[in-house]
Amino acid sequence: KEGDNIGLVSSRIKDALKKYDVPEGYEVEMTGEDETINETMTELFKMLALALVFMYLIMVAQFQSLRSPFIIMFTVPLAFTGGLLALWISGMSVSVIAMIGFVMLSGIIVNNGIVYIDYTNQLLAGGLLQHDALVEAGKTRLKPIFMTTTILGLFTMAIGVGMGSDMVQPMAVVTIGGLIYGTILTLVVVPCIFDLFHRKRRKQEEAELTKGTVESEGE
Repeated sequence: KEGDNIGLVSSRIKDALKKYDVPEGYEVEMTGEDETINETMTELFKMLALALVFMYLIMVAQFQSLRSPFIIMFTVPLAFTGGLLALWISGMSVSVIAMIGFVMLSGIIVNNGIVYIDYTNQLLAGGLLQHDALVEAGKTRLKPIFMTTTILGLFTMAIGVGMGSDMVQPMAVVTIGGLIYGTILTLVVVPCIFDLFHRKRRKQEEAELTKGTVESEGE
């Protein structure tokens, strides 16, 4: 059929084999290119898992904290959701090339969280209240966050310009979709998660503000 690929064909074959009674002493295995693709996908999943672990460890060393890198890692599922949505909108399936795009995306999208969280921590260290620091970091770091994206560089690849571009098109689509979706939600979700993880500090600041207000009214 038009638009078929090895994954779709092998899936239909596997469904048909489930209904087939294999004679005793025989077994059916999928080999050839389907086996190679499955092995490659498994290795890519392992690579992605290792990349996430090493990124977290590097950020722990950078921030000297376990909490801030954990908050930054929330940008990764946001980006992956955007990548999957981009594949669905463009009518593409999850392939080996698309998985390479997810691996790329996991390394790129955390930059947004690092830029935001790092500046927020600087503002808090300077004595700014937590709520004000989150708002100020979002305003100040909005431009740098958008500048770290590579959407324009992958745009021609995503629309399929040039010879052989069809092979790498899913990778570009995944990366662009993940960057757009992840970057926008980073400025919304990450501040909420940061505030949730530091709610003790926020309550302490609110108590101090309330106490200060009461004392000023008493005078």
